[in-house]
Amino acid sequence: MSEDIAMEDVVEVDALQEALDAAGEEVNTEAAIKKYSEILTGFEDRNSDEIGARCKEEAIYKLARLYATEASRVTEIVGLLNMGGTFFGAIAKAKTAKIVRGLLDIASEIPGSLEVQAELCRQIVAWCKQEKRTFLRQRVESRLVSVDYERGRYDEALVLVNRLLKELKKLDDKQMLVESHLIEAKIHAALRNVPKSKAALTAARTNGNAVYVGPVVQAQLDEMSGTLHCEESDYATSYSYFLEAFEAYDTLDDTKRAAKCLKYMLLCQILDDDGLGDVNNKATAQNKKKKKHFTAIQTKHQLKYAGSDLDSMAAVAKAAKTRSLDAFEAATATYAPQLNDDLLVKHHLDQLYDHILERNLTKIIEPFSRCEIDHIATLIDLPPAKVEHKLAQMILDKKLNGTLAQGTGHLIVHAALKNDPTYQAANDLIKNMGDVVTSLFKRADSLDA
Repeated sequence: MSEDIAMEDVVEVDALQEALDAAGEEVNTEAAIKKYSEILTGFEDRNSDEIGARCKEEAIYKLARLYATEASRVTEIVGLLNMGGTFFGAIAKAKTAKIVRGLLDIASEIPGSLEVQAELCRQIVAWCKQEKRTFLRQRVESRLVSVDYERGRYDEALVLVNRLLKELKKLDDKQMLVESHLIEAKIHAALRNVPKSKAALTAARTNGNAVYVGPVVQAQLDEMSGTLHCEESDYATSYSYFLEAFEAYDTLDDTKRAAKCLKYMLLCQILDDDGLGDVNNKATAQNKKKKKHFTAIQTKHQLKYAGSDLDSMAAVAKAAKTRSLDAFEAATATYAPQLNDDLLVKHHLDQLYDHILERNLTKIIEPFSRCEIDHIATLIDLPPAKVEHKLAQMILDKKLNGTLAQGTGHLIVHAALKNDPTYQAANDLIKNMGDVVTSLFKRADSLDA
């Protein structure tokens, strides 16, 4: 009798596998979807069987990929959760979480699908609340924070991550705390709030010290550290962190992130060479050694990571070296997606452009005490209004000692004031005499008392 039951199980599993193979061979998309759906909703007695569960999991992934091929049907991926409700109830919750993450990964492979991913995450969160799957809900909400960050919805992402962090701190889930604090640091950095971003990154590293942090997350922490040091104009230290992240991504064969870190390393080198770094971070022998090391890395990996990202930075480096605004504008126009879509690169290239413009204006104005703004604009090949605005900004920032005569359209440059030592000595003498008189009055008051 037991042998007959065993034979029936084998036949059932074989039938399920055959149904899966038949669905895979189906050319018609609608027919394939129908067959995979029948596999998922049928064979209920095989839900807890190892081979049966594997076949149903494969059917879910196949259905998700079929839905992902049509933009209008991507949202039907969430319907798989309800369709496979009986199956999910029979398998372990960890297995369900793995399948849900797999569905989100499939959706993320679709180009320009951030809005769809956000909607999927929200619907999955609603399903998790209905099924009371708190652990899975928190992970999907963490994914939603990342999607909102990529969409540029920083305020929404910040509200959600703050609420999520409160829950995770109560549960003391160190691994999730590391990831959540990391994305919090990215959001604050995007909002130009460097102090809060540094605090979030410190919290991520502190929690990371208590648990094992995988190489991918560790590389992301190093990349974030490089970003914050770059924001503080400490390009030498920033370069070091980007180098650590690059080597980790390169080892993991994550070419996309490695190429991005390599681009950031180039950016740091350009900014440091142009003199935008802190006065306390001038090129020392150690920094020169790092630059030689970077040149060796660039030569070693230039074929592997050759592409528009590195070409864009090469064009910017050439423009910065020649201090050519025309070449700079041409580079940013030619490589707009590579240079303008990245917040870190765009912000620092704007600073670099302003720095080059200021140096060029200073060079033109230096020999004269009075200049026509229109003539300066002609020499530098920029609109007069833009030149006038920049000159006004330089005067307010005390980078230029002059006055704008707007009625005549002239810039009047004043000679640099020399410090008169006699004036300073007189001020010191008056101050000392005042201190002596004050002291004498105090003594007189004490004698009267």
